[in-house]
Amino acid sequence: MLNEEKVRIMTKLASYEEHEGKKYLPVSKYYRSDYIGLALIKNFFLITIAYVLILAIVAGYFAEELMDNIHKMNLIGLGIGLIIIYLILLVLYSLLIYVLYSVKYSRAKKSVKKYYVQLGKIAQMYVGDEAENIPQTKSRRRK
Repeated sequence: MLNEEKVRIMTKLASYEEHEGKKYLPVSKYYRSDYIGLALIKNFFLITIAYVLILAIVAGYFAEELMDNIHKMNLIGLGIGLIIIYLILLVLYSLLIYVLYSVKYSRAKKSVKKYYVQLGKIAQMYVGDEAENIPQTKSRRRK
């Protein structure tokens, strides 16, 4: 005979795995510091690549003007200014990523905790069913 409660919980678990679980279960495999650290490392490389590409596009657009006035420019000051802008962008985006991924991690942990509680209920139901189906035997003593 089917246990309706067991079927209901299993349906909820399957639905969770199909929808929310796809984004939350992989997150739960990491420690918080590892998850956020990987996001920050990825952020560093993406910001660096984007900044270099933007600089290349701007330099290409103003190439003629740069070539005409390069002897008049303070290249050291320009380089320092570009590095300062890069560092400011990197810090701002890193703070944003840290906050976003911290929130995402805490939401994932709460969601997965509820999922594991439901799995625990199913496991207890199976243990209870097995205990009911095991035949009781009497132990015999040999003399």
